[in-house]
Amino acid sequence: MQFFPNTSLARATWTATLLLATTACASMQTTLGSGVGDATLEHPPWVAGKEVAPTARVAALPVAYQRGVTQEPIFEPSETGAVTTLLASLNARLDSLASGVRLASPATDVANGSPDVQFSCVTENLVPDGDCLRTDGTLGRGRQPRRLAVTRGSETWRSWLGPALAGANADHALVVTLEIGQYLPRQVGLKGDKVIELGTDNRESLPWLTSLETPVQVLQLTGAIVDAEGKAVRIASEGLFARRTGLLLSAVGAQALITEHEVSAFMQRRREDAPGAPFAWQVALDALVRRLVPHAVGGTVSGR
Repeated sequence: MQFFPNTSLARATWTATLLLATTACASMQTTLGSGVGDATLEHPPWVAGKEVAPTARVAALPVAYQRGVTQEPIFEPSETGAVTTLLASLNARLDSLASGVRLASPATDVANGSPDVQFSCVTENLVPDGDCLRTDGTLGRGRQPRRLAVTRGSETWRSWLGPALAGANADHALVVTLEIGQYLPRQVGLKGDKVIELGTDNRESLPWLTSLETPVQVLQLTGAIVDAEGKAVRIASEGLFARRTGLLLSAVGAQALITEHEVSAFMQRRREDAPGAPFAWQVALDALVRRLVPHAVGGTVSGR
């Protein structure tokens, strides 16, 4: 399989603090006719759809940042600062996974009509900004399914995509987005340890005083492989890190938000359990790409 990454860098900013939870304004694009049906998943891997053929030629669009997936954009980082640095690193890493013709386009993100991969806790009426539904069973130990879905790209975006792929001698596009989702903590073991399942071989421990009632914010990558007609073929998600909400905050209906300092610190975090102790964001991006385009990257990709 040929894999064509893009060197264009999306720009974004990270500013956030502790704010009261509020309703969100999220994309209301339909998932009907998107190409991949909604999937309800309890454990990683967070993936749905069929694999593309090994002969597929995939062109990657720049990794973009999407604000306001599960809450008002004003409560999430803007478009400068630590996220810009992270996006630059993600795009450079995407370039390093393979080489070839690059797909150049101004229409690279959801705001410009590209498909929106949605991954978060299951909510009432499947509204992206709704409250997380709790399942039967002891709090924190029952089923905690998450919803993985994708909207159909706008007509304008789909009209652009076909000719753009043809011009790059490609037949599929890889769309990757950096965003914030909401996950419910899980309680495991006899001691009641609290964890978040982020993605492939990636589970983050949370402090014991983390609330089981309030979802935690997770910085995550979502991605889709889209054919020349603009329909998704395969979708996936990989979490980067979680921001826990303590018992005192959750008691007054508040949620701890991801801060710019935490994003900067996360960029230096390494996966000591992986060969070569690569950066955690590298491992997550590599895993996402492999889920979407299994033959794009051969072997284990790691680096410092």
